[in-house]
Amino acid sequence: MATTPPFIEVVGLTKIYPGKHRSGIQDINLNIEQGKITAIIGESGSGKSTLLRSIFGLLTPDEGKVIFEGVRVWGPDEKLIPGHDAMKMVTQHTDDLNLYAKVWDNLAILLPNTDLQAKQERPEKILRQLNMMHLADKRVADLSGGEKQRTAIARALVTQPKLLLLDEPFNQVDTTFRDGLQQDIRRIVKESGLTVIIVSHDPTEVLSMADDLIVVKDGSILERNAPKAMYNDPQNLYTARLLAHCNILLNEEARALRIKGTKERVVIYPEWITPLTTAGESLDWTVKEILFKGAYEEIHLEYGPIEIHLINHELGMYDHYSHINVRVKKFLEF
Repeated sequence: MATTPPFIEVVGLTKIYPGKHRSGIQDINLNIEQGKITAIIGESGSGKSTLLRSIFGLLTPDEGKVIFEGVRVWGPDEKLIPGHDAMKMVTQHTDDLNLYAKVWDNLAILLPNTDLQAKQERPEKILRQLNMMHLADKRVADLSGGEKQRTAIARALVTQPKLLLLDEPFNQVDTTFRDGLQQDIRRIVKESGLTVIIVSHDPTEVLSMADDLIVVKDGSILERNAPKAMYNDPQNLYTARLLAHCNILLNEEARALRIKGTKERVVIYPEWITPLTTAGESLDWTVKEILFKGAYEEIHLEYGPIEIHLINHELGMYDHYSHINVRVKKFLEF
């Protein structure tokens, strides 16, 4: 009995950019599941955008291949117009938009004139799904950077691609609208079966948006898991640093928190530290700085040369240079 091939299969993919600081990807193997949002994260220069562009067919690999629905994706060395016809890519740049045309026309122009009903209905559907109908008659030149980015995403979706590739797509979108746009994309994925691969440096984006999370370091896949599982139990210090603004202490420094670790480094997320007004499980810490974050405060503490930070939801409870005890609910070791 024949088995259904993976939706996207990456086999031994290598693309190296030589030079003083060698970069690219090395022997990448992975499968991407259909109808899911897969996020790729890593430090700048780790190879995540190279992987994304290779999947789309914008780059010809040095070795290996990308297979989409059982058929190889060819790069620009083999294909006159690079990029796969069933895929669309959106980057943080919006150069392909017609600045002097309306938002509606930027979408409608991509649809054939042979089906005038679809040419009318499809842009309206996408604009409504992305809560953009109020922008339909505006010229792109008159939009804000975030509105242009949303228009680029709408333009990518209007032709009903099977795969949407997003490379740092929300950089110019206002924080107010970012969460809504991310959830709109999640809803479209759920309703249509669209598959999305997103590259991002922002942990808040991938943790709330993705179904599957891939960590790339120095051109190789370091680990892969569901976002919640990876956040709570990362297998590498590199991953913990990417996903959280965490406290990283040497083993001997962690003893100031009554932690007896067995490995070289101890990692504590700020939300795993609880401030106490009574005697706690640690030594007396001094409040060095209090950063107001709206719904919470980020409190920086010091004990001699050792510094940690924690999240405090009881705003105004502590003053600068006051002394508090803390309790650590959880920690990781690497």
